[in-house]
Amino acid sequence: MKIIPLSEGSFTIDKTKVFVPFDEAKDFLRERPTGSLLVEVQPFLIITGNDVLLLDTGLGFINENGIPQIHQLLIDEGINPSEVTKVLMSHLHKDHSGGVGITGTNKLTFPAAKYYVQKKELEFALNDTSSSYIKEDLLCLQDARQVVLLDGDGIIDGYIYYEMTAAHTRYHQVFKIKENDKIIFFGGDDAPQYQQMKNKYVAKYDFDGQKCMQLRQQWGAEGAREHWTFLFYHDIKTPVMSL
Repeated sequence: MKIIPLSEGSFTIDKTKVFVPFDEAKDFLRERPTGSLLVEVQPFLIITGNDVLLLDTGLGFINENGIPQIHQLLIDEGINPSEVTKVLMSHLHKDHSGGVGITGTNKLTFPAAKYYVQKKELEFALNDTSSSYIKEDLLCLQDARQVVLLDGDGIIDGYIYYEMTAAHTRYHQVFKIKENDKIIFFGGDDAPQYQQMKNKYVAKYDFDGQKCMQLRQQWGAEGAREHWTFLFYHDIKTPVMSL
C-alpha cells in the first residue's frame, strides 16, 4: 500500500472554532488568542491493490484557479481526482468534511467514488447548531446514490474495517485497512497527533475525552504488537508513524 499525506497547511484554532492559517516562518503562537491550538489539516490518500482511498476531505477551500484544494493536492501528486474510488469519513466536523462537495453547489467532489459515512453522524451533523458542522457543505451527502450510510461497526470489501467509537464525536469512526501483512490505522480526531499517543491526555473538545485517551492507549499497544502504520490528521511533524 502507498500512503500519500495531502497537507492543506498549518492552522491555529481557538474557542471560536475558526481555522486561521499559520506560517511557522513568520507567525508566533504566543501572538494568537490564549488557548489556540496549532494543527495541520491533512487528508490521506492510500493506494491499495483494489482501490484509491481518500481518508477525510479537508476544509473544502477553492484555490485561485477555481479548483478545489483537495483536487489540486491530488493533481500535484500525479493522481486524477476521478481515480478516487472510495472516500472514508471519520466524522463530519468542518475541517474533515469541507471537501465532500463542491462549495456553493450540491455536487459531490468525487462523483465517481463511494462515500462511507456513519448514518447517525450525518443525521446529527445536519441537525446540530454548533459551528463545528457546516450543514450546507453536507447536504450533498443526502440521498446521493454514491453515499453508503454505515450503522455501527463492519467491514468494507473484506479489507477495510470500521469501528464507531463515539469518542471525539458521538458517532465518530476509525478505520483499519489490511492488505497482505500490512495494517494502516486512521483514527481521525480520536487520535489526531502522535504526541497524544505517547502521553495520557484528555482533551476538553472531545465528546468523551476519557474514552479517547483510553482508546489511544489501547491502539498504541495493539499497533506496537502488530506493527501498524498510524496516520495522524492534525500532526504537523509526524503525519505517518510505523510501530
